[in-house]
Amino acid sequence: MSYYISATLGPGFDEAVRRTTEALKEEGFGVLTEIDVADTLKKKIGVDFRRYRILGACNPKLAHEALQIEGHIGTMLPCNVVVQETPDGKVEVAAIDPVASMMAVENPRLKQAAEQVRDKLKRVVSRL
Repeated sequence: MSYYISATLGPGFDEAVRRTTEALKEEGFGVLTEIDVADTLKKKIGVDFRRYRILGACNPKLAHEALQIEGHIGTMLPCNVVVQETPDGKVEVAAIDPVASMMAVENPRLKQAAEQVRDKLKRVVSRL
């Protein structure tokens, strides 16, 4: 089982970030955090890295449901979505598969909630 859902787009990193954020909104997610990995690595350890952005996405309704089912599930929230440049100049968008990440938690009710989130993230990626 893969631990992520992905799509490769044409060139245009900033446009991919914009489209991904918009598609997330359409599925009820907000972006709580945005980490510019290339900028962080340059500032902290002086290395150059390809354009790589981590969007911390959260669907408040589904997060609330998951937190009621499993009190410590916040350690796995928010759902990370990565937008990164590929070596051939394209852009890949990859989202965590919450069903795969929740396999470590033995709670069938949580699996059902994770499946709802996965379905939404699959729709986000397919829109791109």
